[in-house]
Amino acid sequence: MAVILFVQGRAYALFQNLGTLALLFILLPFNLLKVIPAMIGNFISLPFTQKVVAENPKNILITGAKMTKSLQLARSFHAAGHKAFLLETNKYWLSGNRFSNAVAGFYTVPNPQKDWDGYCQGLLEIVKKENIDVFIPVSSPAGSYYESLAKPLLSKYCEVLHFDAEITQMLDNKFTFIEKAKSFGLSVPKSFLITNPEQILNFDFAADGSKYILKSIPYDSVRRLDMTKLPIDSQPAMEKFVNSLPISEEKPWIMQEFVKGKEYCTHSTVRKGKIRLYCCCESSEFQVNYDHVNNPQIYDWVEKFVRELNITGQISFDFIQTEDGRVFPIECNPRTHSAITTFHDHPGVADAYLKDSQNENETPILPLPNSQPTYWTYHELWRLTGIRSLEQFQAWIKRINQGTDGIFQVNDPLPFLMVHHWQIPLLLLGNLQKFKGWMRIDFNIGKLVELGGD
Repeated sequence: MAVILFVQGRAYALFQNLGTLALLFILLPFNLLKVIPAMIGNFISLPFTQKVVAENPKNILITGAKMTKSLQLARSFHAAGHKAFLLETNKYWLSGNRFSNAVAGFYTVPNPQKDWDGYCQGLLEIVKKENIDVFIPVSSPAGSYYESLAKPLLSKYCEVLHFDAEITQMLDNKFTFIEKAKSFGLSVPKSFLITNPEQILNFDFAADGSKYILKSIPYDSVRRLDMTKLPIDSQPAMEKFVNSLPISEEKPWIMQEFVKGKEYCTHSTVRKGKIRLYCCCESSEFQVNYDHVNNPQIYDWVEKFVRELNITGQISFDFIQTEDGRVFPIECNPRTHSAITTFHDHPGVADAYLKDSQNENETPILPLPNSQPTYWTYHELWRLTGIRSLEQFQAWIKRINQGTDGIFQVNDPLPFLMVHHWQIPLLLLGNLQKFKGWMRIDFNIGKLVELGGD
C-alpha cells in the first residue's frame, strides 16, 4: 500500500509540475507582447529622462527579493533618488525582481536557519562593500526573527529598520501578541494557549457559548488556511480533527474566539512609536488584491498599539470588524505586508521610511485617493477557471479595468517577465527533479507554497 501511494504521489507531482510549466510556456508569448514594447519605449525615451537625485541619498539593503513587496520598496526608493540593493537566501538566487532597473545590486546569503554564521558573515560583507546606510527587512515569516537577531551586529554599520528580537518574538506569537494588546486596554478576542490536545477536548464549549478556531503559533503555510470551527457536533469527529494536529509544548497552538464580521489587513511603517505610512485593505483567506479603505476604528487601534509599544519598524495586523463597529485583532505580523503595493504611485514612501515625524501632529502618508488597486495578473487568470456566472465575470472585468498589476510597470517591465517565466519555472523544475508536489503557486510572494515550506 505504501509503495502504491509513493508511486501515485510521484506521478501526481510529475503531472502537476509538467502541466504548470506547459501553461506558463503557452502564456509566454502574451507576456512578451506586453514587456517588449515597454522596453523599446523606455530605450527610446531614456536620453530624455531626467534622473532624480535625493538631497541626502542613501544606500538601502532590502531583503525578501523574491517577493513583490520587496520590489515595490526598491522602486519607491529608486524613484526618490536612493540606491536599492536586494537580498535573498541562496534558494532564491533565481529572483526575477533582481532584473528591475530600480535595483542597483542583488546578493544572496545562506539560510540563517541552516547556517547562522554564514548568514551573518554574508550580511556584514554586503553592508561593508556597498556602504549600506539602512537595512530594511522584507521578511518571510520564517526570516523576521533571524533578521532581528542580526540587528545588533548590523547596527554598528547602518540603521536597521526592524524590531529587537524579543519584540519580534512577542508580536509573532499569536497568544503573547493578544496578551500585550489586552494589557494596553485594546479590544481582543478570547484566546487560549494550547499545548496539548486534551485542553481542547476537555474545554466546556457549552458553558462558554462561543465558537472557536485553532491556529498554529509557529508559522504553518498550509494549515493557516484551515478555518474549522469548534466545537464539532460529533465527538468522534472532534477527537479525530484535534488529534490530527501537531499540537505540543514545542509547537503550541492558539484557540481563538471566532468573531463574525468583515476581515481587514493593515500595513504600518513606524518610527519611534509614530505611524509614518499606513494602509488598510479588505482581506480574504488568500489575499491577492489590495485597495485602501478608510476605517478610523482600525487606525485608532493600530495607532494606540504602536504608540504604547514605542517601536520602530514595519508591522502588519489582521482584523475582524463586527456589524456594530467593534474591531478585534486576529494576529500580528512584524514585517512588511503586500498591501504596500497600494503605494505604487506615491512619491512620499522613501521619506516615510527614512525620516522621523517632524511634530506630534504630523499624519502618516496613505495611498493616493486616485491610486489604482493592485492585483496579480496570473492569479486573476487562474480565477477565471472558477467563474460560474455572468455576475462573477463582470466583477472580474471590473477588477482588471480598475486595477493595476502589482509587478508590471511600464517604466520597469522586466520583473513581470522574469518572475513568471524565470523564477517560478525554475522553482517548478526543481520540484520536478525531486518529484515533489506543492499546494499552490503564489506569484505575489514568488514561491511554491508547500507543506512545511518557508
